[in-house]
Amino acid sequence: MADPSFFVGIVGNVISILVFASPIATFRRIVRSKSTEEFRWLPYVTTLLSTSLWTFYGLHKPGGLLIVTVNGAGAALEAIYVTLYLAYAPRETKAKMVKVVLAVNVGALAAVVAVALVALHGGVRLFVVGVLCAALTIGMYAAPMAAMRTVVKTRSVEYMPFSLSFFLFLNGGVWSVYSLLVKDYFIGIPNAIGFALGTAQLALYMAYRRTKKPAGKGGDDDEDDEDDEEAQGVARLMGHQVEMAQQRRDQQLRKGLSLSLPKPAAPLHGGLDRIIKSFSTTPVELHSILHQHHGGHHHHHRFDTVPDDDDEAAAVAAGGTTPATTAGPGDRH
Repeated sequence: MADPSFFVGIVGNVISILVFASPIATFRRIVRSKSTEEFRWLPYVTTLLSTSLWTFYGLHKPGGLLIVTVNGAGAALEAIYVTLYLAYAPRETKAKMVKVVLAVNVGALAAVVAVALVALHGGVRLFVVGVLCAALTIGMYAAPMAAMRTVVKTRSVEYMPFSLSFFLFLNGGVWSVYSLLVKDYFIGIPNAIGFALGTAQLALYMAYRRTKKPAGKGGDDDEDDEDDEEAQGVARLMGHQVEMAQQRRDQQLRKGLSLSLPKPAAPLHGGLDRIIKSFSTTPVELHSILHQHHGGHHHHHRFDTVPDDDDEAAAVAAGGTTPATTAGPGDRH
């Protein structure tokens, strides 16, 4: 009777290959649009290193055939993804990515293989390589956390495909069971963590899947927020303009009222000093000035100030006569 771990390992191979193949739809979109858009490149670089090291680990582990097959297929697919991303990435991203790929997928991998083959032997070699593989697998599972942050920020699951999250969930669960059967904790620990992270991604997907924008309409919730802020800004500007218009209308109204008030008539003859002087003199002095004025000049003058009843009474009481008033030309000399 076959070992149960073999059947679990076969199931794990199928699921893992589906996980490795899940970005095919993403890269079909990248090739069609000739743009990497907001997709992250780090998960593919990390997974390429991880699958390469797991293949090396399986070659040195007794009974590690299923580890070699699944990770060898994964390494080939990840190499294709990295190449396509480099082909369509923006110039700045491409320059940075090339440096990381050369340092990690070429330099680091070659260094580990060389040290393991030359300096390490037997169980020590398997232990060191197993620790490195476990750490990289945890990084592979943790890499989509950047996509999770994008989902929370944009409130859209557009850049976190459901198929990838679902198969990561299944992959972590199946390989965790396999590790218990073969008692390989280098496989078990990282896949248990991956199972937990896959569960979190599925929960996040269910929370934000209804906020995803329909195809063809474009935009996201950030654009809606920007539209709301722009509408509020326009409303505030309109309110400010209405307030300024009201203030200008009030000023014009006050100005119109001040213009409509009657202005005191200015004398046609005489200076401003006589007007000021007339306000500061008593009725008796005013009567005397007028008498001197009429007595010293024989041509016509016009004096527009008309005495009121109080001035006339005061003048009568003081001098016994009323102040003289002049008429217009031709009426009185």
